[in-house]
Amino acid sequence: MPLCLVIDPMHESLFAMMTAIGWQVDYKPTITRDEIKAIRDGYDGLIVRSKTTIDRDLLGPSPTIRLIGRAGAGLDNIDLDYMQEKGIHVLHASEGNRDAVGEYAVGALLSLLRNLPRANAQVRQEVWDREGNRGEEIMEKTVGIVGYGNMGQSFARRLSGFGCKVLAYDKYKTGFSDTFAREASMETLWAEADIFSLHIPLTAETRRMVDTLYLARFKKPIVFVNTARGEIVSLADLAAALEKGQVRGAVLDVLENEKLATLNLNQRQAFDFLAGRPDVILTPHIAGWTFESHVKINVALVEKIKALQLEKKG
Repeated sequence: MPLCLVIDPMHESLFAMMTAIGWQVDYKPTITRDEIKAIRDGYDGLIVRSKTTIDRDLLGPSPTIRLIGRAGAGLDNIDLDYMQEKGIHVLHASEGNRDAVGEYAVGALLSLLRNLPRANAQVRQEVWDREGNRGEEIMEKTVGIVGYGNMGQSFARRLSGFGCKVLAYDKYKTGFSDTFAREASMETLWAEADIFSLHIPLTAETRRMVDTLYLARFKKPIVFVNTARGEIVSLADLAAALEKGQVRGAVLDVLENEKLATLNLNQRQAFDFLAGRPDVILTPHIAGWTFESHVKINVALVEKIKALQLEKKG
């Protein structure tokens, strides 16, 4: 029976699922990097979230591990080149939290357009300001989506009842227009979008992709939504675009640096500026974080592990 080391907190449903497909699980959610290195050679698989970087240093020059299962969507904490070099299978479970991300993106967008955070705070202070909180509808607006994988499609699907136009751009796909979105060029998104939402992974190519020059290409002031990865967006450049009116509102579930105690001076200035604005919603990377997705991620990941049909070496 192959043995899998699980190094992050996981929903307990994982263990029965793994046993059912013939895997033994060693659950060590508080294990340190040095401790992993000390015991790594006894395992066939590794299931991780995002706290640990998975690379040559962690796995060693001749790893026995043949499978990395990422319990979530992003793979930016995994050295994919090294995994390919060593023939290690890398799986992720973006199907597991795509529903949560799609719902969050729509819900947070509605909250921003209808001024719900501000209105809620005012009423609690006994301020009854209807006109000051007059909002906007999504209907008849153009929503631009970058990245039409699991997350982008989930967002588009949930927008289908709002009477808006949805355009999607994906650098690595063509011919993907469907009931929920029409394939478009990036130039079309820059020209037409009223609302702009990112659904792409963090890679060397996309790191700080959204900067001053990128934001300046939009023809209209946009509402900006990021539920993908914070490091895709320069926080300082986004703050500057808000100040200039190029961006007229933002939903940010992810930040360039999510360890707020370690913000450098530029990041601190940008964060403080954003945090002080009523047209910005900030949340702590919770778009895909629901009770349901906690289990769905396990289901999606275990199905993929089962499909590999790995046997215990030796």
